Amino acid sequence: MPKILRARPAADAAEEEKVRKLAGARHAPGDWIQRGRVVVLSWEGLRVPEIAGELGCHEQTVRRWLHRFNASGLDGLADLGGQGRKRRITEAERSRIIALVRKPPPGRLVPGADGALQAADEAGAPVWTLDALAEAARAEGIEVRRSQVRRILLAEGVRWRRTRSWVRSRDPDFAGKGRGSSRSTPARPRA
Repeated sequence: MPKILRARPAADAAEEEKVRKLAGARHAPGDWIQRGRVVVLSWEGLRVPEIAGELGCHEQTVRRWLHRFNASGLDGLADLGGQGRKRRITEAERSRIIALVRKPPPGRLVPGADGALQAADEAGAPVWTLDALAEAARAEGIEVRRSQVRRILLAEGVRWRRTRSWVRSRDPDFAGKGRGSSRSTPARPRA
């Protein structure tokens, strides 16, 4: 005859109060509330199939949480860490990618010692783009793709684009862009 699985009695009144409070909570994570309800329904005498039917989950889910509660108490209802794919890029490598953005791009023109504009690498990108950052990271030994660079920079809130659509110069012979463009739709005439 199969053994009937039930939640063990609470270790003390404080544990029972916490589990019952969790089971009745309205502003806690939904999975924690369900796990607390599994234990409370088991304490009320319901069996595994009845608990599963009441909560709308699989019987094996109910068994898992009852076993975990019996083994570890309230801490057993928490998620186990370590699920999901591990990061391929270390934190040190992420920091080096972020530091790349602070450096000037290899193709940017900078004044040299003689006053002439020169680029460190004339074949390099004059502004940082995701492709240029990924290439620079690969040159430093970090195997990373363009999409990973984008995710890293967005997660850290780093801006990598510094493009300008206009030029200003102190040269008196320089002709500016002129007046700003007008609105595309004329304003409605006033009555």
